[in-house]
Amino acid sequence: MRLKFHCQNRIGILRDIVSHFADYGVNVARGEVGGDHGNTIYLHLPHLLNAQLATLRPTLEAIPGVFSVRRVSLMPSERRHLELDALLSSLSDPVMSIDMEGHIVAANRAAGQMLGVRIDEVPGLSLDRYLHDLDLPELIRRNNARVNGLRLKLKEATYLADIAPLHSENDDDVASLAGAVVTLHRADRIGERIYHVQRQELRGFEAIFQSSPRLATLIREARRMAPLDAPLLIEGETGTGKELLARACHLASSRGQAPFMALNCAGLPESMAETELFGYAPGAFEGARPEGKLGLLELTAGGTIFLDEVGEMSPRLQVKLLRFLQDGGFRRVGSDEETFLDVRVICATQQDLPALCTAGRFRQDLYHRLNVLSLQVPPLRDCLDGIEELANHFIDRASRQIGCSMPRLSPAALARLSSYHWPGNVRQLENVLFQAVSLCEGGAIEPSHLRLPDVGPTPGLAGIDLDGGLADILGEVEKRVLAALYPQYPSSRLLARRLGVSHTTVANKLKRHGIGEEAS
Repeated sequence: MRLKFHCQNRIGILRDIVSHFADYGVNVARGEVGGDHGNTIYLHLPHLLNAQLATLRPTLEAIPGVFSVRRVSLMPSERRHLELDALLSSLSDPVMSIDMEGHIVAANRAAGQMLGVRIDEVPGLSLDRYLHDLDLPELIRRNNARVNGLRLKLKEATYLADIAPLHSENDDDVASLAGAVVTLHRADRIGERIYHVQRQELRGFEAIFQSSPRLATLIREARRMAPLDAPLLIEGETGTGKELLARACHLASSRGQAPFMALNCAGLPESMAETELFGYAPGAFEGARPEGKLGLLELTAGGTIFLDEVGEMSPRLQVKLLRFLQDGGFRRVGSDEETFLDVRVICATQQDLPALCTAGRFRQDLYHRLNVLSLQVPPLRDCLDGIEELANHFIDRASRQIGCSMPRLSPAALARLSSYHWPGNVRQLENVLFQAVSLCEGGAIEPSHLRLPDVGPTPGLAGIDLDGGLADILGEVEKRVLAALYPQYPSSRLLARRLGVSHTTVANKLKRHGIGEEAS
């Protein structure tokens, strides 16, 4: 059991508190002093029973200078350790702390994978085993300052190393080198890293391309809902950018400077999803960390948690999530202590949640708790009126990443993009155009550069606006037909012969709809 004492900072108060536990024969395993003025004392008493605490509490609170006594789930140092561990584990780059003899003191999971050992086997390893041509401690002594981008070879791979020296102070307040933190970046992925940095330059709603009127309408609705501190449900097919929209709503809210954490509920076993979301107590199960684990909810305190594919959540987790939405409280796995947090919940799904409720696979009460605010992200096939602008945006971005000049999108390739049904939506379009830029050797992307698999049926009226009159609707259908056939019959004469109409009729229609070279 861990106790927190809010108290006066006076000489002897710790002795007065601890003496009562000694009278009961209860050992104090560890103590910590916190607060800005040393007015908080934490004690870890592993063998203190609830009944003993109930008996002792009035006596403890009667100690002069003790204002309150309450249970806590973690000591401050334990929380810092868990938060640091969670942070390091989330980093994809290897990070190691080394001493001045070149031995690894601590490392994250990525470093263990790079070295080919379990994470618990990393501490104590000597870097000499892996770095044969570099004396890293000597380099740290020689520079005694941060080193960025040092090129080195480790385990047959080339890395760029960022080295930050660590200093300690002795009794005379003289700083001395104690080691360094080394972060390794794969040299062959620097281009990818630059690309991802560029993607983060625009944040929030500015990062969402609004080339279609339907997308512009969606963003207007999202901007109005973002500041409202209530659960938000985002519905849409795979690849439509639901998480991007959730992040934008978070950044536009009063929680924008607080953490944003995401958990994909699909494909995770129930036990893993539960510990990831809610965490677990020390010794909760065999193989658990002795200090326990913070869940994403606690790491998100004050911010926003994004639950993707919430329709895949198990019944047990649905109950725990419902309870959290109702009163803000939950229990870690293996713990009987309540934790209360202020976290906004944003969920996303590509499933029909009302149908799942009817089938008994999703709780009706949870659905109504999640569906306070809702946004429907349209599929790409319903936004094809803006596909040219969106395609050029992705081509420009792919060209920057690859490091080549930006090719133009030929009319035939645009027609092919406009006639495709896009089962993978915007994500698929981005991937297809990245591949097209990598395949393109000339100055234009042609249909042959577009690798578009026929996955699933093409919806008959997909992407056709049915709000106008019959002439408008038929005009849209005519445009879709011409756009679909033009890549196979890339001239007005060939297309006219295919459709059984005059060359002049087809040429005029191509020009009217902006398809092919005749339109230029």
